[in-house]
Amino acid sequence: MQVAASRIDNGLDAGRAAWWAEFRATLALSWPLVATNVAQNALLTSNVLLMGWLGPQALAAGALGTNLYFALLTFGIGLVTATSPLVAHEVGRKRHSVREVRRTVRQGLWAALVVAVPITAIAWQAEAILRAMGQEPRLAALAGPYVRMLCGSLVPFLAYLVLRHFLAALGRPGWPMVIGLLAVPLNFGIAWTLMFGHFGAPALGLPGVGVATVVSSTFTLIAVIVSDRRLRRYHVFGRFWRPDWPRFRAVWRLGVPIGCTLAFETTVFNAAAFLMGRIGADELAAHAVAIQIASFCFMVPFGIGQAVTVRVGRFQGARDPSGVTRAGWTAFALGVGFMTFTALTMLFAPQHLLGLFLDFGQPENMRVIGFAVEFLLLAAIFQVADGAQAVGAGMLRGLHDTRMPMLFAALGYWGVGLPLGFGLAFGTSLRGIGIWIGLAAGLGVVAVLMLHRWINRERLGLVRTAGA
Repeated sequence: MQVAASRIDNGLDAGRAAWWAEFRATLALSWPLVATNVAQNALLTSNVLLMGWLGPQALAAGALGTNLYFALLTFGIGLVTATSPLVAHEVGRKRHSVREVRRTVRQGLWAALVVAVPITAIAWQAEAILRAMGQEPRLAALAGPYVRMLCGSLVPFLAYLVLRHFLAALGRPGWPMVIGLLAVPLNFGIAWTLMFGHFGAPALGLPGVGVATVVSSTFTLIAVIVSDRRLRRYHVFGRFWRPDWPRFRAVWRLGVPIGCTLAFETTVFNAAAFLMGRIGADELAAHAVAIQIASFCFMVPFGIGQAVTVRVGRFQGARDPSGVTRAGWTAFALGVGFMTFTALTMLFAPQHLLGLFLDFGQPENMRVIGFAVEFLLLAAIFQVADGAQAVGAGMLRGLHDTRMPMLFAALGYWGVGLPLGFGLAFGTSLRGIGIWIGLAAGLGVVAVLMLHRWINRERLGLVRTAGA
């Protein structure tokens, strides 16, 4: 009896140690990814700040151009994200694999080059597209050259993402984080110089922001290439011209659904902003502030979702279902736990968050503040759902399961969230609150479906075992 009890105690201790080790590993991988996401968000925010210094027309044109370009870029981001689970799976299968990993990264870079062609072709017609959408001709004319300049950053940015995912899958996210943080002041300085013509440079106006984005994106790519010795060991760029069609198809087969999933989510929030603008200027301003706060908080579960893709992918490659379970639930607890904390902050201290964006001493801001407080209360509700769906998507990607999550996103965001928000906003007296209820409902549907699929992963045959 004593021997049996001792074995049970030892088993429990080993189990707790395994969970604690997974917690430390997930946290160590997550925080650099979160910091990198925050840096990219800060880069976009600084661009908007500089556009505002040019005047309201430049700011409006820049916002239109940025939204159009980012809607196209999102698909490319999702496509190259496939590099992460593919490399993680291979590293889990054979820890010191070089050839197979190199093939995957190389074809990820090929995919970045290929997808850049249609994205550039569409973005190049930004002025015509914005005019067709009913935007003011003057704003469309200002946005066109800016978006064309942004196209020059497409290939280096996507290639940087491929290498970033590759290094994260190897458990080395540090250098991409440092480089991403350095890119923020570099981008700001170049944009400020070229927009206003400082230090003898030509005053390019809005296109100057595009030039700065091209330079900073190129900097991040070159810096990553020269910074980490692992890239030299894997010879990623050696014989780069050699095709590997099966691996190339694997990247697209896994990446296209990821790109569509991200596009469904991004475009529904763009549509929500458009609908809010139809309701009123004060509601739109309040929505912009509330969504900026929510987006900043989202960077944390989004980074944890990227980390759990790697952790689950490694255990999946090693055919370790217990490890898959630990990795998934540990990340889920971290992501949802953080978003629960932010939700409580939005519920009980919204004024501290809104004070960062709006002056409470200005009477003209009071209507906007009132709407923003209401929107934050609803944002608190969907914070938990947003964190759950972000981490849940990452968990399933680690299992190479991307097609059903894509359908979940289409159903939740465009089948439930947007129609419900539209109906409540314009069919009842809820107005802007109705749009936020729709967003919360859409996120909730996606989160529940993702979680249900994860819970049933073994029954659905998504998890590989040693005997399989």
